[in-house]
Amino acid sequence: MRRYTTLLLTAFLLLAIVIAGSAYLADSGHIDRRTRVQELTVLTTLPAEEADILSQAYEDSSGVHVTFVPLSSAEVLARMKAQADSPKKADAAMVLADWQTLGQASRSGFLTPYVSERGDMVANSFRQDDGYWMGVWYDPIVFCVNRDYLRTLHADIPDSWQALAEQDARIGITDFMAADASSNLLYAMTAEFGEEETMAMLGKIHPHVVQYARYLSNPVRQAGMGEVDISIAVESETMRYIHDGYPLQVIYPTDGTTAWITGTGILASSGDKEKVLAQHFADWLLSDEAQIALQSHNYFFVPTNPGTMAYKTFPGKNLTLFTQVPQFSSEQKHNLLDTWAREIRFQ
Repeated sequence: MRRYTTLLLTAFLLLAIVIAGSAYLADSGHIDRRTRVQELTVLTTLPAEEADILSQAYEDSSGVHVTFVPLSSAEVLARMKAQADSPKKADAAMVLADWQTLGQASRSGFLTPYVSERGDMVANSFRQDDGYWMGVWYDPIVFCVNRDYLRTLHADIPDSWQALAEQDARIGITDFMAADASSNLLYAMTAEFGEEETMAMLGKIHPHVVQYARYLSNPVRQAGMGEVDISIAVESETMRYIHDGYPLQVIYPTDGTTAWITGTGILASSGDKEKVLAQHFADWLLSDEAQIALQSHNYFFVPTNPGTMAYKTFPGKNLTLFTQVPQFSSEQKHNLLDTWAREIRFQ
């Protein structure tokens, strides 16, 4: 009898352990669900790696998990349209994309205005006046110069587009037909200087071009390796190579340049709760925390918020930007590229 009592007691204890364990696991699951981070879905044209960096940093900071959906510009606009037309519950609440995509989204009525105290500090050139989209950082086109070559110039440093066109140097540039940031330079120069003067300058530069690269990083690498003397390049890639120890120096064109602006917009079709989450994330993207997260992974963009330390310490923050906005139709852009390719690139 004692043996059976012991067996029953053992069985009871085991049962109690199982019940307690099940209750603990169930309770743990309940607590996990109850305290699970809030979620925000964001459509983006950013590369997936950049989006992942921002998502992790924001979740660490706020407890809100950001699910980025990387898409092309056309896909982002199609997704917003589908969401706006659908009677179902909206999934995406925000878009983080280039300024051209944001502009189209605004004109199509997909966005709702939002201006915060932090966003109000951003210059008008980096946002839409009525608050439908807000630039969070930008990436200007600069002259990336090999330092060894720079020492040979003495006082004849090319610091303008016209001076670069007259410079006897080996030049690197990304093909205008290979990347949006590069083709945007053609459109911006045309808007600023006129088509005739722009084509004349590019025509003078063409004989000195060593290679029309396919990627934005290649002209910077060429300058860093001494394969070219000067590259027309995005500043973010130039700063990344400088950070890695390449002998490069940035020169900002005194007659202005263009920049690829990345910004945020809040979807009009999103719910009230999601809008609030999106607003908080939009403000965070204007903070030093966001810039630190990006720079720690070698992404160097110029923040639009002048109140951040990142802005105050970033070189070239007071660079001159073109005053004319390139407002060309798709057909006009196609014609500009065709003219450049026919009369200069493949001449």
